[in-house]
Amino acid sequence: MNEEKPIYQRDVLEFVTVAVQYCAFLEGTEGKDRTEFLDIMSKLLPLLYLKGTLLPRYELIDEDCQLAEYVTEENYDIVRENIACIMADRDDYLDVFVEDMKYSDSPVLTTVSENLADIYQSIKNFACIYKLGVDEEMMTALSIVKEEFENEWGLKVANVMRAIHEVKYDENDLREI
Repeated sequence: MNEEKPIYQRDVLEFVTVAVQYCAFLEGTEGKDRTEFLDIMSKLLPLLYLKGTLLPRYELIDEDCQLAEYVTEENYDIVRENIACIMADRDDYLDVFVEDMKYSDSPVLTTVSENLADIYQSIKNFACIYKLGVDEEMMTALSIVKEEFENEWGLKVANVMRAIHEVKYDENDLREI
C-alpha cells in the first residue's frame, strides 16, 4: 500500500472501516430487539457522520467512469423491512428539513427504516468498490461518496439521529431492567 495515495489516507481508511461496520450491522438486524438496535445505531451513526466529514474532497479523474451498483432493490428492501420490523410503531417521524416543506404547511412524514436503508445503499456501494482494490475506481468511489455525504446521506444521518435519540430515551418506552 502506498501511503501517498489519497485512497489510502488514514481518514479514508477509517471511514471505510466504519462504513463496513454499519453495513454489516444492518445486514444482520433480522431478529434484533429495538433496545439493542437503537443502542448500536446511536453509536454508529455519529461515528459515520464524523468520518464522512473528514473525507477529503477530490475531483473525479474520469467523469465518464460508470461504477457498478452492488446494492440491488431486493437487498435494499430486506434491510429496510428488517429495520421497519424492529422500529415497528416508532419507525415514522416528522422531518422538517426536506425540500417539500417549502411548499407545505405541515411537516413531512418519513421513516427511520427508509433513511437508514438509503444511507446503507450509498455506503455499501462504496465499500464494495473499495474491496475490489482497483485504484481508479476507488478514487472515483471516494469522490462520489463524499459528494453524496454532502448532498444526501449526511443530511439523512443528522435527521435520523434525532429520531433514534427520541425513541431510545423516551421515558414512556423505557423498560424496567
